[in-house]
Amino acid sequence: MRRETGIADAIASAERVKKEMSQLQAENEKVMQQAREERSAMLKEAKEQGDMIVSKAKESTKAITEKMVAEAQMQIQQQKMAALTEVKNEIGHLAVEVAEKVLRKQLATADAQNDYAKLLAEDIKMN
Repeated sequence: MRRETGIADAIASAERVKKEMSQLQAENEKVMQQAREERSAMLKEAKEQGDMIVSKAKESTKAITEKMVAEAQMQIQQQKMAALTEVKNEIGHLAVEVAEKVLRKQLATADAQNDYAKLLAEDIKMN
């Protein structure tokens, strides 16, 4: 009977160990599943953050590029206006020089100067 009790105890003990092993295996599988889910969530979050960083970088780069283009266009416009002003001034100076040379040539003699003075005097009298 002792031997039967020992065998029964051993069988009961083996059943308990088997049941505990089964529970441990189930818990282990549950922990592994949670770890996989957490890893998946972390990867998803990391990807979303990475995408957001890339998106913000693109937006920032676009804004910087647009600002640089606008500044360049403004500088081009300012340089164009400065060049036009310079050309107009140069044309004005050339016109004065040409007029001066024409007048010197036309008023080279005393008779031409007297005729021009009379013309101016008559013009003043009419006004």
